[in-house]
Order: sequence, then structure tokens, then C-alpha cells
Amino acid sequence: MTPSPRCVELVKRFEGFRAKPYCCPAGVPTIGYGHTERVSLSDPPISREEAATLLEKDLAVFAAGVARLLTAPVKQNQFDALVSFAYNVGLGNLQRSTLLKKVNSGDLAGAAREFAKWTKAKGRELPGLVKRRAAERTLFEEA
Repeated sequence: MTPSPRCVELVKRFEGFRAKPYCCPAGVPTIGYGHTERVSLSDPPISREEAATLLEKDLAVFAAGVARLLTAPVKQNQFDALVSFAYNVGLGNLQRSTLLKKVNSGDLAGAAREFAKWTKAKGRELPGLVKRRAAERTLFEEA
């Protein structure tokens, strides 16, 4: 599976576009639509087109990682929600999560409830993460 346009738009909406490098709430240097690989706060600004290209490449990596971690079949909307989630929290956190365990055991209702447990950065609940997890859960639960 590959991320659908809905996944891309979900990630763009919650990451937002930033032309100049900045530190995200977790303290990681970031640019574009949440791109973090080899980013320095002294990097030059990028365009929306460059950011979209970086996002496409990043999502391909995360999609491959999610696909590798899944042992149960999922629908496109569920895959998209998991890719968005992993893009935000990291594949390692997804791998260790009860969310993934529930998906792989077929407990999709239980998995959907797990999204709400991932709303903190550095121990603080962030309103943006609350909204993002709700949107991911909604996408995950679509018929």
C-alpha cells in the first residue's frame, strides 16, 4: 500500500508548512511539512514545492515501515491513519505501541481508542496533537 492523497493532506494540515527551519515542540529541527532528516536550524528556506517533494519521499519511507510492521490486513483509510501517526511519533513508537498490537490482533475498535493516548510532547498535552489524533482516529474508523 501507498499513502493516499487523503493521507498526504492530513499530514500537511497538521504539520503545516514552514519554509524556514524551526524546532518542533519535541525540540527536533524541522522544515517544510514536518521533515526532520538532516535538518539544521541554519539551513536556507525551502519552497512549498520542495517541501511537497520531501514529504512525498518521507511518507514513502514511513509507509514502507508501517507495511513492514503490519501482520493483519488493513483498509486504505486505516493504513493512511497509521502512516500519519507514525510520521508524527516515529516508527519505533508505533512498533512498541498498543495501537499496533491491537491492529495486528484484529481489535480495530480497541486500536481506534489508542490514538487518544498519544497527545503529549515532553510530558505536556498539546491541543494540536489532540486534534490530530482525533482526525487520525476518524480516518481509521471510516467504513
